[in-house]
Amino acid sequence: MTPVATPPAPAPQKRAPYENWRPPIIGVSVLAPVGVTSLVLPCLPGDALVLPTGTVEEGQSPEEAARAVLTGLLDGLPVRRRVAVDQVQMRRRKVITHIVVTAPLTVREASALTYRDPRAAVKVLPTAQALAALPERARMRALLGLQALAIRAMVHMRDGEIQRLESVQAA
Repeated sequence: MTPVATPPAPAPQKRAPYENWRPPIIGVSVLAPVGVTSLVLPCLPGDALVLPTGTVEEGQSPEEAARAVLTGLLDGLPVRRRVAVDQVQMRRRKVITHIVVTAPLTVREASALTYRDPRAAVKVLPTAQALAALPERARMRALLGLQALAIRAMVHMRDGEIQRLESVQAA
């Protein structure tokens, strides 16, 4: 009898990494303070409070995209600066969110604002109440943005962990 040869074991298949399967989604979240004690938040149907958000189109800066999220002011939204960048790796693509803060608005200016989603009503809420009403991820972004604004920093976050803090010159 002839010995039976065993076939070689198949080589393990290499899987493509999750990152960069598809182009990233790039968005912007806007923190619009009213005075020093309140924030502007859109209220979607079902009483869901959210951070004002939008997408950053190709060739557009996050600051320009932020102006399109909340409209209604004659001179446009008074964007101050970007305070944080949050990157999250989803299964098949990366989601990058820029957090942009406006100059403090008056109650009258805030009441003139409209959100990009026409179903939403724009509300002005005390900061503590607004933060408590936001979903966890949005609450974290809002807190991070407010803290970065207070310490004059730019924060870079990846998958929920702070990667880098940069000092920002006073404008």
